[in-house]
Amino acid sequence: MTTTALVWLRRDLRLFDHHALYQALKEADQVVLAFVFDTTILKDLPKHDRRVEFIWEALKEIKTELRQYNTDLVVRHGDPLTEIPALVEQFGINAVYCNHDYEPQAIARDGYVAVTLKEKGVQFNTYKDQVIFEKDEVLTQTGGMYSVFSPYKRTWLAKLTDKDLASFPVNHVIKNLKPLKSQYFPSLKELGFAKTNLTQLKVPLGMSGGEKLFEDFKRRISDYKDARDFPAIKGVSYLSAHIRFGTVSIRELARFAHEHGGAGAETWLSELIWREFYAQILWHRPDVVEHAFKPELDTLPFPNHPELFAAWCAGETGYPIVDAAMRQLTQTGYMHNRLRMITASFLIKDLLVDWRWGEKFFAEHLLDYDLASNNGGWQWAASTGCDAQPYNRIFNPTLQSEKFDPQGKFIRRYVPELAELPDAAIHAPSEFSANDRRGSLFVSFLEQTDYFPPIVNHAEQRAAALTMYKMHKGYAVDADDEHDD
Repeated sequence: MTTTALVWLRRDLRLFDHHALYQALKEADQVVLAFVFDTTILKDLPKHDRRVEFIWEALKEIKTELRQYNTDLVVRHGDPLTEIPALVEQFGINAVYCNHDYEPQAIARDGYVAVTLKEKGVQFNTYKDQVIFEKDEVLTQTGGMYSVFSPYKRTWLAKLTDKDLASFPVNHVIKNLKPLKSQYFPSLKELGFAKTNLTQLKVPLGMSGGEKLFEDFKRRISDYKDARDFPAIKGVSYLSAHIRFGTVSIRELARFAHEHGGAGAETWLSELIWREFYAQILWHRPDVVEHAFKPELDTLPFPNHPELFAAWCAGETGYPIVDAAMRQLTQTGYMHNRLRMITASFLIKDLLVDWRWGEKFFAEHLLDYDLASNNGGWQWAASTGCDAQPYNRIFNPTLQSEKFDPQGKFIRRYVPELAELPDAAIHAPSEFSANDRRGSLFVSFLEQTDYFPPIVNHAEQRAAALTMYKMHKGYAVDADDEHDD
């Protein structure tokens, strides 16, 4: 009897070093690949959503490559709870293979599908693929989860073996793909979406785009530790969206960093481990999706002024580094990691807006949006999360700007109305105008632009934030409140 397997692609949009695909090709006589555009997710997205286009382009490349093997990708548009069982019936599937997804809704979805398939006598086989260590594979000596990064990282590195980084050689068994004629592939319009500016932004797409970016980063990885905090220079990998959608292999990335060694590679590997740290937090504590990791800080009394939040979203706060970062996000779907920390701190501890508001805005706009990492990052900034920034560490946006964009190159790129200002003035135009002996010239300049005066006073808001945290029930007063970074 010929056995036929279905490989259900989700956040693993590639045909190489793919755990579920490899297992299916090894174990079944023939394999069908499928992807479902999940209407339960898509219904809440805007018409111009870069993530949908990114996925669509990745799938198009997969289809093109599969034609070389006389087969094709089967694509459906609907609810996976009904679409996957329907594909099982259509192709006479004996077993469904997919890779683990650790988000609460995905776990519930997969559980439902597994039960439905079991009733039909069809196996549902899932595998670890998007991380090196998952779930409870890295635990404390007492068998609990880690809530502090440094010891988690030490245990992660101590546990690591060559086997953990070994690839799954799909190319050795790819001959077992089931021959298929060309399959229907819905257009973005048919899915209810429109083209975005991904092409104009020249974002490398699909498996080939991920490979191109990784090859470029390999040549720069030695400089990563020193260059990664400066948004105006090419210092990071730009692989985050490809990691999120699995157009690159996390094993290949981690293996290269681990074998390369040196300060740059070690620092980048540490960032990959941070990603897994937040993933295991989400798996152990799914309540963090809606609530603070520290329960005593779940109801901090943020004033939540809508007009301040709106100014932050629009990049109209009067703080150039914050505004440049927010405009980069809305215009490109990307934000440099240093800027994510600056903008998050500013929203929470300068504007006194609940971190969940900012988390949701980032979730709506980031091309590389990942629930665990986004939630972890925002709770870090809000001091409500595990191993978080202490509540009395508050980023000073002007000092951060002077330190990480000293010549204002990044600011000028996204806040062009300030492009003519000298370096010394661009980080805080209003302060420079007030304090410099040539201030009258800059006041005149600012009056002729569309740029905004600061919507809040950092020193005053910092004091208000400290008071809010200290007075909240369960939060001890710290003797040292002098951390203005």
